Formats: sequence, C-alpha cells, structure tokens
Amino acid sequence: MADLEKYRNIGIFAHVDAGKTTTTERILKLTGKIHKTGEVHEGEATTDFMDQERERGITIQSAATSCEWKGHRLNIIDTPGHVDFTIEVYRSLKVLDGGVGVFCGSGGVEPQSETNWRYANESRVARVIFVNKLDRLGADFYRVVDQIENVLGANPLVMTLPIGVEDDFVGVVDLLTRKAWIWDDSGLPENYEITDVPEDMKDKVEEYREKLIETALEQDDDLLMGYLEGEEPELDEIRKCIRKGTIALDFFPTYCGSAFKNKGIQPVLDAVVDYLPNPVEVPPQPEVDLEGNETGEFAIVDPDRPLRALAFKIMDDRFGALTFTRIYSGRIKKGDTVLNTATGKTERIGRMVEMHADSREELTEAQAGDIIAIVGMKNVQTGHTLCDPDHPATLEPMVFPDPVISIAIKPKDKGSTEKLGVALSKMMAEDPSFRVETDEDSGETIIKGMGELHLDIKVDILKRTYGVEVEMGKPQVAYRETITKRVEDSYTHKKQTGGSGQFGKIDYIIEPGETGSGFEFESKVTGGNVPREFWPAIEKGFKSMMDEGVLAGFPLLDVKVTLMDGAYHAVDSSAVAFEIAAKGAFRQSMPKAGPQLLEPIMKIDVFTPEDNVGDVIGDLNRRRGMIKAQEAGPTGVRVKAEAPLSEMFGYIGDLRTMTSGRGQFSMEFDHYAPCPKNVADEVIKEVKERNAAG
Repeated sequence: MADLEKYRNIGIFAHVDAGKTTTTERILKLTGKIHKTGEVHEGEATTDFMDQERERGITIQSAATSCEWKGHRLNIIDTPGHVDFTIEVYRSLKVLDGGVGVFCGSGGVEPQSETNWRYANESRVARVIFVNKLDRLGADFYRVVDQIENVLGANPLVMTLPIGVEDDFVGVVDLLTRKAWIWDDSGLPENYEITDVPEDMKDKVEEYREKLIETALEQDDDLLMGYLEGEEPELDEIRKCIRKGTIALDFFPTYCGSAFKNKGIQPVLDAVVDYLPNPVEVPPQPEVDLEGNETGEFAIVDPDRPLRALAFKIMDDRFGALTFTRIYSGRIKKGDTVLNTATGKTERIGRMVEMHADSREELTEAQAGDIIAIVGMKNVQTGHTLCDPDHPATLEPMVFPDPVISIAIKPKDKGSTEKLGVALSKMMAEDPSFRVETDEDSGETIIKGMGELHLDIKVDILKRTYGVEVEMGKPQVAYRETITKRVEDSYTHKKQTGGSGQFGKIDYIIEPGETGSGFEFESKVTGGNVPREFWPAIEKGFKSMMDEGVLAGFPLLDVKVTLMDGAYHAVDSSAVAFEIAAKGAFRQSMPKAGPQLLEPIMKIDVFTPEDNVGDVIGDLNRRRGMIKAQEAGPTGVRVKAEAPLSEMFGYIGDLRTMTSGRGQFSMEFDHYAPCPKNVADEVIKEVKERNAAG
C-alpha cells in the first residue's frame, strides 16, 4: 500500500504569463518525467492568448500529471491564468492539498493572482510562493514580497534571497543553511554549485534569516523562548515549525528564481515536500445530504473506509472522455460499480489511467489520496460525487457562477448542425461555467459564458477542434430584475365547474429581500386558516415565477414573500389550488412593487503605461465606469474600476489603440446594480422588439 505521508497533491497557479507552465515543465524535467523541455515560447505577449495550447496550461495536453521528488509522489495540476477561466482554478483548488503561487518578478501581484489567492484562502489551501522571472528587466524580488504583504494581505516567509538582478541573476541564497546555490550559463538545472554567501550579501542574509527564524518559532513557545535567550534550535526543529505554520496558513514560504533559465527550482520542490501537507494533514471534506446541507459526517482520507471521490474536471481527448477524479477515502478497482449520488445511477469503472506528462499508465486500482482519470464515464459531470453504492454519501459540491453574457451562434453551413450539437454538449461537460440553450421562439442556439474572451475561445475551439465554423450574433447581457417597494395584497383562486372545484385564498406581503438572498419565503399564518400542508405549494408557486420578471422577462433577484393569512375550503382546497393562487398573486402584485432592471457590474483591472493613464480613465468614465484606485508600478499604472458589462464590449481593441498595444486588462463579474432609467428603457424596448420580431 502506498504511504499517504509521501503524497503531495499540489496545484500551480498564477496570473497569465507569470510563468506557470514553464515552471511546471521545469519541475517535470527535474524530476525525470520528461526528457525534452517544452517551451512556452519566450517573449509571447499576454494578449496572444488565442494560441489555445498555451492558454490551456500544461503544454503537454494533460490536466494532471505525477512525478517523484526525493521519494515523494507529487500529483501536479496546472491551471490557466486568464480571468475568464478562474472556474478552472477554483475547481482545481477544491481538490488540492497545497499549491505553488507563481508571481512575476517584474509584474508582481497581478489581478488574476489576487483572484486565485482569494479562492485559495476560501478553500484553505496551504501554499508556497515562487517569485519567478528574476532575470527579467525591471524584476525586483523585494518589491514583489512587499506587494504580497500589502495587496494580498498575506504573510510571506522569505526562504531564499536572489543573487544579482535582471541579466546578472545567477542564483539564490538559502537562508536556513546560509549557503548560496549558483547556476552556470548552460541553462541546465543540474549545473549548479553550493558555495558560501557572497560577501556583499552577508548583512542582508543575517537580517532576513533572523526574521525567518523568529516567525517560524512562533509556532513553538519553548523553542522561541530558548532562541530569545540566545539558543539557536536545530535546523530540523525550525523546519518542523515552518511546516506547522504553513499548513495552518499562518505564513507562506517564499522562494525566488527564473524557471526559464532553470535557476531556483530545486529549493521550491524541496519546499513542496518539506512544508506542504500530505492528504491526511488537510481538514477532511464535509459530506452533505441531497439538499446540500452538511450531515456532520466527513470523508476521512483512509483507503479502508467506504469510497468517496469527487469528479473535478472532464476532458475530451483522442482516447475518449476523461473524468479527472480525486479519491478522498476508500479504493477504486477496475470493474467496480460506483454510485453517482447526483444522478442516482451506478456506473462501472472500465479503464483508469494515471497521467504521466504526455503518456498514461493503466491502473487496476487507486486509493485515497490519488488523483486519477477514469475513461469513458457516461453521465458524470464536474462536481459529482462517486461513492460506494452500499454506503452512499455526497461530498460538498462545487458552486459555479451564472454566466453574464450570451451570444447567438449558427453554423455557416447547414450540414454542420448535428456536429455543432455534439461539440457543444462535450464542451459543456468540460466547462460548467459554459452553458448552451436553444431559443424556442427563434430556434437559435445561444451560448453563455463568463466574458467576451470566454466565448471567443469557445467559438475558436469549435472551429479548430471540432471543425465547425459558426456565425456569431451580437453579445447579449444577462440582465436581472428586482423590486423596490413593499406590497401587501390578497388573492383568491376560485374555480367551480361540476364536481369538486378549486379554492385557495392568500394574504401576503411581497418586498425587496436582502442583497444576494435570491428568493425567500416565510409563513406567519397562525391558526388553521391556511393549513400547514399547503405552505410548500404556495412557496413553490411563488418561486416558479422568479424566472421571468414583469419588465422584460429577465430572472428576478432578491424578493421576499411572507404569507400572512388566507382561507381554505374543506373540499375544494388542494395543493394545486394554492400553487395556482400563488402564481396569480405574483402576477397581480409584481407590477405594483416598483420593478427595476439590474445590470451586471464588472470588476475591471487595467494595466496601462503612465503616459496613457488620462486617456484610459477618461474612456472608463465614458463607459459609466467608477474608478476605485490607481497604483503606480515600475512599468506602468494599474487602474482598478467597476463598470457595467454592457459598456465593455470590444474594450480590448480600444485599449490597445489608446496604449499603442501595451495596455492589458482583466475583468470579472462583481455584482448586480440598478440600471439608470435611460439604459433600462432602451433594454426593455429592445427586448419587446425582439419578441415581436420572433
């Protein structure tokens, strides 16, 4: 049986172009997994993300790969950096035990690194930090460490210091051992020598080493007291403290180097083994019931307990559909039957493979702690739990955001319609934040996603991977509706046609709910005027109407309904009668409740050269943007703002024009906010015209 203490399930995540894929490649080369290093061609601008190969993370076409370092098995998941694909990062973090956050030595803490860091905090994933690209012009390790503290609010524990900067960067000083690792110019990671600390760095090394030891020893009062009295602990004792603090998220061991030049990768691999948790040291996954409420049970990492596994990514490749699965407890053997709690159906495990860079190894068995790919599963989607049919349980599911933008597409040639359908269903299985629906009135296919780039890439995948050329319509924004007034009202549903009739009377209040509450229902009926068994039917009636608002038919947000009183008839009242009464009540009262259109507001992060700041801010103001902050950096200025999605279409083109191609931006959904009246009127008019034409 494999020793779980020797397992490390880690992810590598960062902003676009901070060097994730290059770092992963170097790790695989160093650990002997691949013999020729694949390059993400150096000097590629962040904006050339349409080379999907590069956008997809690991250049070796695999989402998860395994390798060995110093007797430990590393399961590595590479994640994309672009903001429209944060869903990939989020779901990878969900199944990882630790991570390596890669930051660019000159770019520092960039927008996507912030989002990833926030996700990692929410998932409570222990991390080590690697400040990469120190050979780059404008690279400054100390500035990046400062940003990690101030922008991310994190506590970086500096473990290595760089020797030389930019072109003169030759190696790193390991603060714990007070030894310098210096690489030659061959670019080979194994060509280094360990020497004494350069004379001119000794003071700095001592200063940072003292800080490192004091911070680490806060994990152990006895050792700290001894240290303050002049007794230096053994290196192993310090390492134990660092491990304890890293797993508790008290600090993040921070390393530096240049993955491209193969400098500084070994200390990071050592840190993964020394400081990141094994599967047993991570808080166990909570189990939930079918409604999503926690049961108080946990999937404890143990091969001898019943099977609990989470499917976290579906990928289609030349071998068929691969379901990437993290096993939390129990074992899976080839030929086993497992239960998918989301569908209630069982499936037989056919082939299981372990990803090893560009090849795969067939498995007959896998156990708790493993990350594997199962080939050819039929009805499993991202976030589904696979478990032992005799001991069913569901792991806490993943929550995916709703799309904020949609576009109508149709195949350029009629013959491709069927091909398009097959391709879209595969793409939906792979990416839960991508949705597809058919407009029943017009028969158009509508694709929905997290941003313009997200959908651009999907259309590109259709063309390149599936050979389907499509024509795209105008992007549509996912507006919502809500209400602004409290309405007390009464509604009676009465129908009498031979035999038993239908009767249900309700007195209710409809009012704006808390922001983010969706739909809330409460009953304050006392006495038996509306019997308790009819309350769920009334709630169901109201809730079923939330999908279509009265202004333009967009889904409703944040509405609270309180049932105050009513009346029933001993013979004619039924659940159906009260459900119909609730629907009628909704239609009657909504127009009186001050309906209002809401629009998606995006969080925007623009990087611009200093000379163009005025133009960029002026342009964002014209787009109804609110400027939140400006931060000057060594290579330009970051402008943080919020703006409505509807005003941001085609922004990348305008930004490039304003900044002569040097500007970059990222955008993610933040919240819904009321539409100004002139905009709302325009949207409602457009929807009505579209419906009339349809």
